[in-house]
Amino acid sequence: MDRSEVDTSIRALLDPFNKKGVAIADATRFTDDLEFDSLTVMDFVAAIEDEFDIIISMNQQAEIENYGQLVDAVVKLQA
Repeated sequence: MDRSEVDTSIRALLDPFNKKGVAIADATRFTDDLEFDSLTVMDFVAAIEDEFDIIISMNQQAEIENYGQLVDAVVKLQA
């Protein structure tokens, strides 16, 4: 999958978690803009791991602050 395909899939997964209907851009921050709490982050990460058959380590999760970083991380983990 290329970055644009990964982006499309993650946007579909993100939709149910985006309770406030925030416009998603690469700079969209999960904690600040989307107001994700730790439980929401865990559920969202689990959905991504299931969809792409990957594992995002806790260290990687700690480094991912915005949407663009997440897309890039998933692309890299699939390579």
